[in-house]
Amino acid sequence: MTTRSVLICRACGAENSLTAGTLFQDTHKPLRQWFLAMWFVTSQKNGVSALGLQRVLGLGSYETAWTWLHKLRRAMVRPGRDLLTGEVEIDETIVGGPEEGRKGRDIEDKALVVIAAEKRGRAIGRIRMRRIEEASAATLMAFIDETVAPGTTVHTDGWKGYNGLKAAGYPHRVSVISASPQPPHELMPRVHNVASLLKRWLMGTLQGGIQKRHLDYYLDEFTFRFTRRTSRARGLLFHRLAQHAVDLQPVPYRNIIHVHIP
Repeated sequence: MTTRSVLICRACGAENSLTAGTLFQDTHKPLRQWFLAMWFVTSQKNGVSALGLQRVLGLGSYETAWTWLHKLRRAMVRPGRDLLTGEVEIDETIVGGPEEGRKGRDIEDKALVVIAAEKRGRAIGRIRMRRIEEASAATLMAFIDETVAPGTTVHTDGWKGYNGLKAAGYPHRVSVISASPQPPHELMPRVHNVASLLKRWLMGTLQGGIQKRHLDYYLDEFTFRFTRRTSRARGLLFHRLAQHAVDLQPVPYRNIIHVHIP
């Protein structure tokens, strides 16, 4: 039987909440308000800021809106997603702009993000992203192993960190940027287009105000939106986010604000 949204076992009398073991566990707000937040987030093509969510829902504090958005971002990408297939372009980009006195993959205060983009004819298929601390072979190969199906052709630039692809079972197509008369965005157009769109989204929607330790969850949101960019039924996005939220384990506030950076 149930009482006050609590399930009570007839055999032992143990109590359990309807929201236990989900993203909504221990919430003090009505689920209806959560669903309104999810609809607002998914119905906005370019995303929303915490301030915007606070205003729309009439939440009492900016902190509540910020926390809700971070929880929902964690629900936007489910574990065990299908691996990328076909031909995949992979490259890294710096989020936050170049640093004075540093070139290429050498960064300190900014974030290095590796991007994988499927080739679908002349278009872009699915994408995957991850913040990485360095563009070493071990880091890059771990990302590829977790996101790209074995046997998939991987197209990269000439960076030495990708030299182990063929031995790992990935046909490797290499475009040496420095030796080509074509600019990078023409040699590897999909991954560079995604990188450009990502930076524009971070600056336009979020005004670039992102702490490095939270970047992975913004990448998850961008991936969620990009993958479903052609969907005309916003209700399907809401439905998918709701499914993921129910499957997601609770995310306490303390875990959000104390994200570990490797």
